[in-house]
Amino acid sequence: MKKTLKGKLAIVTGASGGIGLEFCKTLAERGMVLLMISIDDEPLREAAALVAEVYGVETHPLTLDLCREDAPDRIFGYLENLDLDPVMLINNAGIFSFAPATEIAERKVQAFIDLHVHAATMLSIRFASYFRQRGGGYILNMSSMSCWMPMPGLSMYAATKAYIRVFSRALHYEMRDYGVKVMVACPGGIATDLFGLPDNLKRLALRLGAIARPEVFARRAVRRLLRGRKQYVNGLTNRMAILFIGCLPTRARMMVKHRLLDRGITRP
Repeated sequence: MKKTLKGKLAIVTGASGGIGLEFCKTLAERGMVLLMISIDDEPLREAAALVAEVYGVETHPLTLDLCREDAPDRIFGYLENLDLDPVMLINNAGIFSFAPATEIAERKVQAFIDLHVHAATMLSIRFASYFRQRGGGYILNMSSMSCWMPMPGLSMYAATKAYIRVFSRALHYEMRDYGVKVMVACPGGIATDLFGLPDNLKRLALRLGAIARPEVFARRAVRRLLRGRKQYVNGLTNRMAILFIGCLPTRARMMVKHRLLDRGITRP
């Protein structure tokens, strides 16, 4: 499988750091050319230069706000101008907030919808159509284990990630006959900066197995995408936790609100 991907183009959003950058490294190990997209210009260019130098592959950094209405057109215009023919899209860009919905700034509420719902949908549809015409391709959309967790403080994040999961699962079946493989990944905690954990707590969580290393998750997710899996939840503990959390009584959920949200342990 590695040989068949060598020299072919993959597009990764949210590629300037975290899981997105680890996806880029994983694909670069397979010899793929990369179009790396992020809203953060300088970190993106540094990441693209690093991947190109370490892995000896061609990288193209594209600074773009995916919340823009014309973002898909800009990406396809960039591809056309450089005569690039992608075979893979990894929709990884995302945002996070741990706060009551009523206390999240309106612009950030809109960003959740624009990025997790609108951008993920339009990019998936545009590239699914493109891959169908070219006779095959791969789409990986990043959801979260939170999509099964209607917990206080996660209303916007969990709800929009739930949308990504349901949409991606349906798209998997719609595109199956055309050689287009669509998978949704629903990771548990990953050791990145998305959730704002201090480094000491991050190291402790890794030792306890409460969170996973992003490079390990990226490699395993890509392997499953190439095999045609429709969904990936990393780790048996996470898969069991989905069932456990779904059975939590209201009293337990309210404890989260009272002990965390009401005491101001939030990230609006």
